[in-house]
Amino acid sequence: MWGGRFAEGPAAVMREINASIPFDKRLWRQDVAASLAHVAMLGQQGIVTTEDAAAISAGLAAVAADYEANGVAEDMALEDIHMQTEARLAEKIGPVAGRLHTARSRNDQVATDFRLWVRDAIDQVDTALGGFQDALIARAEDHADSVMPGFTHLQSAQPVTLGHHLMAYHEMIARDRDRFASARARGNQCPLGSAALAGTGFPIDRAMTAAALGFDAPTRNSLDAVSDRDFALDYLMAATQCALHLSRLAEEFILWASQPFGFVSLSDQWSTGSSIMPQKRNPDAAELVRGHSGRIAGCMTALVMTMKGLPLAYSKDMQDDKPPVFEAHDLLALSIAAMTGMVASATFRTERMRAAAEAGFSTATDLADWLVREAGLPFREAHHVTGRVVKLAEERGTALDQVPIDALRAIDSRIDDSVYKVLSVDASVASRTSLGGTAPLQVRAAIAEARRRREGEGA
Repeated sequence: MWGGRFAEGPAAVMREINASIPFDKRLWRQDVAASLAHVAMLGQQGIVTTEDAAAISAGLAAVAADYEANGVAEDMALEDIHMQTEARLAEKIGPVAGRLHTARSRNDQVATDFRLWVRDAIDQVDTALGGFQDALIARAEDHADSVMPGFTHLQSAQPVTLGHHLMAYHEMIARDRDRFASARARGNQCPLGSAALAGTGFPIDRAMTAAALGFDAPTRNSLDAVSDRDFALDYLMAATQCALHLSRLAEEFILWASQPFGFVSLSDQWSTGSSIMPQKRNPDAAELVRGHSGRIAGCMTALVMTMKGLPLAYSKDMQDDKPPVFEAHDLLALSIAAMTGMVASATFRTERMRAAAEAGFSTATDLADWLVREAGLPFREAHHVTGRVVKLAEERGTALDQVPIDALRAIDSRIDDSVYKVLSVDASVASRTSLGGTAPLQVRAAIAEARRRREGEGA
């Protein structure tokens, strides 16, 4: 491959450390597609003959069929998927295969292939996240009225509805999808034709190859094109943020499935047992999603560290760009599928959720608001009065709406019987009618809007 420059072959260790075929064989579809676009352009421009271009195209189709049927062999002597494909092409059509590499380098070739792969990966993730959103919407609709405690500091704060809680994750995933879409748009320029680093003297048509491969345009600077991995970093950063969101919901499922909470029962499909304790029902899928988020963040960090000090243009360090992206993508795909399955099949124990909401004085803020709205107290004074009521209820071992009116009036004479209208958890959630609030009316409006957006995606 290196021609006549070297008198001796590489050492065995050098051959192994230099070869990327064990992992970059995943790029074979993109490598064939980019090669087909390149040779079509070479033929169109008269850089190779029409006959040679046709022979190369047919040979590439045959190589692709072999890969599809038998996989890609890991021939270390051929180093990477690009040389592997060229060697297999030569076996099919003979020396004319050598014309395929005219006006390109492995540097712009791998940059193109990798961009194509990341673009495909983003499309796959987006589809999966859309399905996850559908599961969240469906379960939120089931539970638009189901009361549960809302937490801050993992302490009961105010009552919310389970539908509202699930739609919070829908919003997180919407932002994730937007980040992936933005990454896709930024990375959708074609490096092919940049050659090793300086472009080429052949009369190529870069716009033709860019259009054939579905890119918006060719890249504008050959040095940047072959050395840029921002598109991969963008993907990993979006994947990391998405994994963090999945991990937060996974953690909540883990907590909710524990006996002290008892808010959810995960289906048999997403649980495991214990080898020694027959009673155990472990939320292992959720725990693995939580664990995968750390590995995905590690993949992002790995590529950041690889790229942080590299001079222009290409350096062999960049061969290590693909494993973290491939690993993160595989882990993220599993995590999305697992969380989608868990959400869709979970049994929510709404009676336990309601009991927990009623037990934590979670309507205290409603009492304070009532004192401001109906009795005219400044909020800070209302907050103080409410604190005294909570202390009294705690001493009596009762909920706020069970404290007698005489006891309430003993704390502040401006309290009257109408206060009880706001002290139940149902009244509390129903009152939160501000845009984005937890009132069932607002939750159903949010669900309807989310469905409209999903329908618009398919239009």
